[in-house]
Order: sequence, then C-alpha cells, then structure tokens
Amino acid sequence: MGEELREETELVEEEEVEQDEQAQEENEEEAADIDQSAVVAKLKEVQDKEFVEVRLPEDVVAEAQAVWTTFINSASSREAAGEAIYAALFDSAPSLQSLFKTARSVMAMRFMNGLNSIISAATNPS
Repeated sequence: MGEELREETELVEEEEVEQDEQAQEENEEEAADIDQSAVVAKLKEVQDKEFVEVRLPEDVVAEAQAVWTTFINSASSREAAGEAIYAALFDSAPSLQSLFKTARSVMAMRFMNGLNSIISAATNPS
C-alpha cells in the first residue's frame, strides 16, 4: 500500500511540474506577442527624433518579402514595376513630382531598386 501511495504521489508531482512548465511557456508566448505588437506599433509612427536600427519580426519580414515577390512577378518587367510605383506615388501626392528633376524612367528604376534593397535586407539590417 505504501508503494502505491508513493507512485501516485510521484505521478501527481509530475503532473504538477508539467502544468507549471506549460503555464510558463504560455506566459512567455503571451509576452513575446505583446513585445512584437509594441515593436510593430512603434514602427507605424514616423520616428523623427532618433535614428535606430529597425528590426522587424520574422513573420512581418517574410510576409513583406512574399508580397514584394508577388508584385515583381505580376509586372511584365522590373521597369514596369518601377513605373507602377512611380505612378502610385505621384498620383497620391502630385505636389512631390516637382521636387524630382530626373527623368521619370530613371526615377522609377531608382524607386524600384531602393525598395528592392530595403526589402531584401530586412532579414539582416546590418
């Protein structure tokens, strides 16, 4: 009878340890979600007081890269993709166009190449 009681006590203790570990893992996951939400929320605002290295969550980077790849593949060429970016930018803010003296096709490719560099480097910003 003493042996059965000891085994039952050990089982109960093991279950309690497992439950504690599971609760701790859940708390850590919740903390990570909150941290990522705070990071993403901060990055949605224009930061004009400090220049800090931007580190996006891996899932955000992966999604941005997937969308960028889809956009590039949907255009007939890289030049066409650049023109679409250029047109979207200046259609939404025509007053900015007077600030650019370079030919439209050249600026379109610069936008395209700049965005491509940013999105490609998002996994390793240094």
